[in-house]
Amino acid sequence: MAGGFGLFRKNPVILLVLNMVLLLIALALSVVPVVGMYLLYLLTPLFLAGLMVACRDLAAGEEIEIAHLFHGFREASSQLITLGGVYLVGNVLIAGIAMALGGEELREVMKAAASGSPQSVSAQAADKASVAVLIGAALYIPLVMALWFAPALVILDKVPGWRALGLSLRACLLNILPFLLYGAIMSVLLLLALMLVVLGLALWVPLAVATTYVSYREVFPAASKPAQPAALP
Repeated sequence: MAGGFGLFRKNPVILLVLNMVLLLIALALSVVPVVGMYLLYLLTPLFLAGLMVACRDLAAGEEIEIAHLFHGFREASSQLITLGGVYLVGNVLIAGIAMALGGEELREVMKAAASGSPQSVSAQAADKASVAVLIGAALYIPLVMALWFAPALVILDKVPGWRALGLSLRACLLNILPFLLYGAIMSVLLLLALMLVVLGLALWVPLAVATTYVSYREVFPAASKPAQPAALP
């Protein structure tokens, strides 16, 4: 993570601006009923690819522009859309499985939480909702692993989409302990960031992007063809 902090300090303003633009786009899409969230899932790898290009150029001392965010729409877009399709379908399937296992109970828990009366949830409903959430999380982790390095592999090292998914999953499994530790640290930082709402997210997202790029280059050293994923020391 130290390398990510170092990259972030090189030009925090432009990284903040890029990620604020991305947050605004995500917010705009999220308010569109049904279709908006599907579009967000589909386009996420394209935006992440643009951020990876921005991090690469920032590390090389080059100028960063807002246009970097949309680099994935101009280059390797079909491969990145493939990643987005996998992310979309994966999220829909996982949500469907979770709802099938505890749909009514999950709705009951969310309704009670929204009304500020969690004590009104029955023990049976809470248990069933917890099982559904845990199973959904267990299914979501490998999906995240497959997508973690995939946009960078596609946009920076010209790896086809499906191969990038496999390489990313393998790299995360090979580095499972660092991956889980990183996830735990970033989750804690995210909880702290959410206390500051928009400002917190504006700081957390660029840090997550910078650390992801640095870890990507440690696992996949720059080369004309990406090597097999390496284990972190």
